[in-house]
Amino acid sequence: MTGKGRLFIISGPSGVGKGTIVSELLRRQGDRLDLSVSATTREPREGEEDGISYFFLTEEEFLKRVENGGFLEHASVHGHFYGTPRPPVEEKLEQGHDVILEIDVQGAMQVKDNFSGGVFIFILPPSIRELRKRLVGRGTESEPDLELRMGKALEEIDFLKEYDYAVVNDDLRVATDELAAVIAAEHCRVGGEADSMIRKYREEF
Repeated sequence: MTGKGRLFIISGPSGVGKGTIVSELLRRQGDRLDLSVSATTREPREGEEDGISYFFLTEEEFLKRVENGGFLEHASVHGHFYGTPRPPVEEKLEQGHDVILEIDVQGAMQVKDNFSGGVFIFILPPSIRELRKRLVGRGTESEPDLELRMGKALEEIDFLKEYDYAVVNDDLRVATDELAAVIAAEHCRVGGEADSMIRKYREEF
């Protein structure tokens, strides 16, 4: 089926590998998928480009867009604002491109309130023990920080019932295949396009 693109919102606990899966999916299907670019009020870092790494906005610009409903979701993190600008996403969807939005659970719930028709996918670890092992393996967490991340992971998993699909990341290839299958299935969904599809075939008769 053709027509508008779909918005796929992907969440999961820190360390579950969602970014790796999304990168692999984009490598395979980059001509059909776009990764949403976030906006931020922090200063650009070396090598970052406006409109590619982030949309860099002043705090005044950011808050004005918030007031005008210009974000699908937004939050304040470490003294700076971050958010997903609505217009670029809607423009790509109108052009028939699928858009992937990789965000945390809180952001995903905002999108759910602000946008109809999104497809929500949660990336799960094979087990909590394996998630802990992956976080330890990164070597970037102190023991107290590790415990905080594990507690947050369990809190995020509690939101699973708010999502449409779950993909377990035990094997990268399999998890990416399953994510690709979800996207393909959504393009076969009849939904609100039934009337236009029926009309098309009747007109061809």
